[in-house]
Amino acid sequence: MPPPEFFTKMERLLGNEYADFAATFTQPPHVGLRVNTLKIAPGDFNTMSPFALKPVGDYAPAGFLLDDASKPGGHPYHAAGLYYLQEPSAMAVAQLVDPQPGEWVLDMAAAPGGKSTHLAALMQDSGLLVANDVDGKRATILAENMERWGTRHALITNAHPEQLAQQFGPVFDRVLVDAPCSGEGMFRRIGSAKDAKSANVEWSQEQVWACARRQTAVLVTAAQLVKPGGRLVYATCTFAPEENEGSIARFLLTHPNFELVEPLRFEGFERGRPSWVADDLSHEGLEKCARLWPHHFPGEGHFIAVMQHVDTKKPEGFRKPFGFKLPKSTELKVWREFARATLRGDWPEERMLLKNGRLYLLPPDAIETDRLKLVRYGLLLGEVRPGYFKPAHALALALKPDEVVTAVNFPADAPELAAYLSGHPLPITDDQLPITDNWLPITISGFPLGWAKASGGQLKNHYPRGLRMVNPEGRL
Repeated sequence: MPPPEFFTKMERLLGNEYADFAATFTQPPHVGLRVNTLKIAPGDFNTMSPFALKPVGDYAPAGFLLDDASKPGGHPYHAAGLYYLQEPSAMAVAQLVDPQPGEWVLDMAAAPGGKSTHLAALMQDSGLLVANDVDGKRATILAENMERWGTRHALITNAHPEQLAQQFGPVFDRVLVDAPCSGEGMFRRIGSAKDAKSANVEWSQEQVWACARRQTAVLVTAAQLVKPGGRLVYATCTFAPEENEGSIARFLLTHPNFELVEPLRFEGFERGRPSWVADDLSHEGLEKCARLWPHHFPGEGHFIAVMQHVDTKKPEGFRKPFGFKLPKSTELKVWREFARATLRGDWPEERMLLKNGRLYLLPPDAIETDRLKLVRYGLLLGEVRPGYFKPAHALALALKPDEVVTAVNFPADAPELAAYLSGHPLPITDDQLPITDNWLPITISGFPLGWAKASGGQLKNHYPRGLRMVNPEGRL
């Protein structure tokens, strides 16, 4: 649980609301699931879902509440990328970013990927999404989650905010700053942890002020990436006014070319609290911010502010195309042979990049990133080896049913799925014949899980070792 000083501060701020707020710390946190609309409609998933689902509300049409005992993270539907497990109030952030198909969007602190996967879905996987994280390990986790989501129009970067500003300039229609914060809004989740050690909460007012200083600096850098007329969205998972209304007020005092706009409003969304900001930081419009409270909303604490770049005199940045050298025709030979035997649809070679033996399909709007560390260059198709092409797991998860020549499909309750996800080979049954010795997607209810290689009368397992379930009973 948080220290007494935290509750004393919240009682001072909330007054008559405090008792209801404090009572939420004795209640279990809500568990959320957001359906991947790039793969399936929310209503269709609800019909086939093995879990009892309840819609979170109009603010997130693809979001649902569910019982934590359902253990949805271990179901094959999760491995197929049909949903993302996300805290319900966090689903509000991407909705208020409100990205439109075809726009250029930057998620500056994107790991582990909850907001970026949501943005990609709202953008209908079109335009360009740059998902960044400054931490290398977290950026790798971000890439894995984006791959499971099946995104094709995203670049995954590992860079500091200043590096992003130097590389791109003001080119993005929407920039999201999901700012590192003191995390007060998640204290209830931490307090409910089964592990007593992980349930300890470190909090101090000094930590709050340190976060606020960092957030203001990040906002100043993020502003350099928003094109005129574009929007800058700031979000935290804390209650602290120093990090919320205070950070916005400090930013706006030095950036008159940005102004707060009224975001989309939904049931349970409270207004910002201008009265909680020091008089020397008071700024018109702070009530336009949105606050989500656990005693008013089925979720944890969140704060969201939407600002528009109103400077029409400043020119938009130059959207320099991604500079790359097309692979040689001989290098693409093994890809073409694989694609002819395995895939349908259009796979434009003029957007293919061969990097260190890995073949990528770049987004149509790929932007130059020569000064940044890229974790993923769009969609990873696979590895090019002499006389051989090995398809990537990311390619399997990005495939739509009409893009596959042949697949081996199993219903959701098939025992073969546990065997496959555990890394075991699968037998080829009579009803699956004739299967030629080739690469085949393994699918659950028609949705790809990964690859298998038909050879010698069985399906050799190529599910990634790092993702395999520990399931000694999975062998058939």
